[in-house]
Amino acid sequence: MDLDTYIRDIENFPKPGIVFKDITPLLSNKEALNTCFEALHALAADLNIDKVVGIESRGFFFGTMLANKLNAGFVPVRKPGKLPYTTFEERYELEYGTDSLQMHTDAIREGEHVLIHDDVLATGGTAKAACDLVTKAGGIIVQCNFIMELEFLKGSEKIAFPIKSVVKY
Repeated sequence: MDLDTYIRDIENFPKPGIVFKDITPLLSNKEALNTCFEALHALAADLNIDKVVGIESRGFFFGTMLANKLNAGFVPVRKPGKLPYTTFEERYELEYGTDSLQMHTDAIREGEHVLIHDDVLATGGTAKAACDLVTKAGGIIVQCNFIMELEFLKGSEKIAFPIKSVVKY
């Protein structure tokens, strides 16, 4: 199945000049959803993972499913003010501005093996911030998984860990 046919381009979103890769058609089609999940699982099936970190919000869709299938815990990484307990915070730059991410300080224990998951690797700012949060907590990042990677934006250059993706543009 060609998953690319279930990822649509939205011009000028969230601001002019940006082409947003929308995965909602993929999520709403049961065959595409299952195919994508199985492909993501195959990228990490042989890894020894204690926690899967899902990046808000599209990283939650498959992140929790991966955690379940990998017999691991799930850790949400969220935008500021969304987590109720003490957090670590990392600022990062987007292709269209700046933002920050937070993670509970007790979400990952020293030495735990971590898989980071999100829907897209673009400029790498969000993924790098998530990696920095995991490192602050003492986690060992085993791999970063993405549904898609926008290779032309060179986000992988900011990530010092193995990167795997299902679809590449």
